[in-house]
Amino acid sequence: MGRIRLAGAWLALSLFLGACAPSVPISQSKVEISGREAAARRIRLLEPAAIKLDTGYSRTLAQDSVWQSFGRLPQGQVFRPVGTIFTIEGRQVHEAYLVIEEQKLVGFYLPGEENYSLLSTAVPLKFGDIK
Repeated sequence: MGRIRLAGAWLALSLFLGACAPSVPISQSKVEISGREAAARRIRLLEPAAIKLDTGYSRTLAQDSVWQSFGRLPQGQVFRPVGTIFTIEGRQVHEAYLVIEEQKLVGFYLPGEENYSLLSTAVPLKFGDIK
């Protein structure tokens, strides 16, 4: 009987903690896909960038990570990761592409949902184009 109570307590605790995580703030957005020449543009981050999400979670963009142009939103240029998957999380985990405007990360495009998630504080990025 003690094991059943313990298992029940763990289940209740995990449900409670999962319900506490805030959702990633989103707005519906349709990306304008890059043409062939624009899609060929790749950038490499020259230093890591720490990101504090509004959900309370943190992510780090790795130094030397490579990102390829995917398209454009009104908020900025959209870049997808090359050779990996990048995610952000809140109540759920979302695949995310970077939205960059004037060398600052301003938010994320969520391709699986065709939504945009604004960062309340833009993050400066140092990157270079890959030839």
